[in-house]
Amino acid sequence: MAEEVQKHSVHTLVFRSLKRTHDMFVADHAKPLSQDEKSYQLKMNVKLRAEYGPVLHMPTQKEVREKAPQLPPALYGQPPRYAIEQGEDAEYTIAGTHPYPSGPGIALTEETRLQRTPSDAATQSLALTLPPSQTRQEASRTAASVADIHRHAGIAERVVPPGSSSAFLDGGGLKGSALMPKKASSMPKPQWHPPWKLYRVISGHLGWVRSIAVEPGNQWFVTGSADRTIKIWELATGKLKLSLTGHISTVRGVAVSSRSPYLFSCGEDKQIKCWDLEYNKVIRHYHGHLSAAYALDLHPTIDVLVTCGRDATARVWDIRTKANVHTLTGHTNTVADVKCQAVEPQIITGSHDCTVRLWDLAAGKSRVTLTNHKKSVRSVVLHPRQYTFASASPDNIKQWKFPDGVFFQNLSGHNAIINCLALNSDGVLVSGADNGTMHLWDWRTGYNFQRIHAAVQPGSLDSESGIFACAFDHSESRLITAEADKTIKLYKEDDTASEETHPINWKPEILKRKRF
Repeated sequence: MAEEVQKHSVHTLVFRSLKRTHDMFVADHAKPLSQDEKSYQLKMNVKLRAEYGPVLHMPTQKEVREKAPQLPPALYGQPPRYAIEQGEDAEYTIAGTHPYPSGPGIALTEETRLQRTPSDAATQSLALTLPPSQTRQEASRTAASVADIHRHAGIAERVVPPGSSSAFLDGGGLKGSALMPKKASSMPKPQWHPPWKLYRVISGHLGWVRSIAVEPGNQWFVTGSADRTIKIWELATGKLKLSLTGHISTVRGVAVSSRSPYLFSCGEDKQIKCWDLEYNKVIRHYHGHLSAAYALDLHPTIDVLVTCGRDATARVWDIRTKANVHTLTGHTNTVADVKCQAVEPQIITGSHDCTVRLWDLAAGKSRVTLTNHKKSVRSVVLHPRQYTFASASPDNIKQWKFPDGVFFQNLSGHNAIINCLALNSDGVLVSGADNGTMHLWDWRTGYNFQRIHAAVQPGSLDSESGIFACAFDHSESRLITAEADKTIKLYKEDDTASEETHPINWKPEILKRKRF
């Protein structure tokens, strides 16, 4: 038969609980127990040796003696020797007051003798003869002269970090560079860039202009549009040279090869076409995308074409054989942009799944996935000179460093759906948005030095002012934009502007991260 559980009143249970709580925390409030002096001294000795071991027994500055006769050097070129005390060996120095408070177990007195190596003897004796009234500048000059003494004597010179000579003998002892305060970092000032102005508007397309590419010779450029045509324009005059038809839906991407007379295009009809510009006709098709193709790029050194699209993949094609070399899978939504470079990682993609991926072309696998963005990434741009790149999203434009995608800076303020990015060698970054606004940034500091909202073509609605693509020509003196009002706009730098007429209005953010 089970035993009956003894029942207690609530009053008893409450006070029992209070008693247990009191016993548990009594040590926090009661009078502290007397500590063992020997244990405390041992603890402090260990702590001092661990934290201040390298500088625990450094020689300290002593009061100058009334007369410290200089002894003649034994050999020519050797440092002069000073007598410290009559009858005292020069290879011993006396340590006086310690620079750090001495704890239990440490007793440094005036009679404490510390043996030094023969090579340090002359230097230490010279240091001990310094008067305590010398200024910091005199101490630094003396420190420099000590190094000279070592050098002339043939003794190996000690490596002293810059700026640490002023700490020589400061505070009653020699200090290491680790104890010196670091200089506060300062934000770099942005470089001045002239403002850009609109100088030409080109009309001719019957639909939204979605893509731009400039040919390597910088004589003409090509645009793809929602009217299913590809048009080639003279860069100098803006005149139409040629129209290519063949796509049955919007042309979303174009690229001109610098290795062969080929033009590549992709569109929402899932087709990727290779055009021979000597015959102005299609010579190859690349079949494989399961949905609309949104962007393409050519590898700069290998005959390889990379395309991406709404099927959440990027595909690598052999230009000559039309073979699908790799299908880069891993994104979970539309891949909006792709860029290629000659060094690892060779392929960079931005997707509507809010990630940027860096791909190894040889293995066909993702090396790094960058998840910093909170909204869809629609454009990626590579720096033409530095080993860096930027990605654009409605939350921020983010700058990264290759090869591991280290984030180093946000460009904030363009609060819109950013469709395109362009970057030149002078460090001018251009971002074009769905609402027709275009911001120009200084790459190094992230300073937004100009904002442009060009007027739409007469007859168009104000809502039709989106910028879908932008690119610099190869001279980097002209900027081309493709817009929703069916026009192509060309910008150039304002020659009349100067730093006086357009000053830098720079207010750095307090919490901006330091650039490496």
